[in-house]
Amino acid sequence: MAMDKISLTDARKIADKKGLKPGRVKGTKGIQFTRGKNNRIEPIPWDEFEATMKKRRLAVYESGGYMKVMKA
Repeated sequence: MAMDKISLTDARKIADKKGLKPGRVKGTKGIQFTRGKNNRIEPIPWDEFEATMKKRRLAVYESGGYMKVMKA
C-alpha cells in the first residue's frame, strides 16, 4: 500500500475526524499522532508540531486513513 504525502491542513482534517492530536514521544525528538491515551506520547499544540516538522524536514504521509510522519 503506497503512502502519499499530504498537506498539514489535510492531516489536521483527518486527525480531527479520527480524534487524533499531534504529540511528542517523551524522551525523544519523535513526533506522531495520538489519541492522548498513551503515557509515552505527550500531546503538543499544532503550531509546535508544524515547527518541528519544518525544522526536521518531516512530512505527513497517508494511506487509507492511516497517517505517518516521515522524512520528506
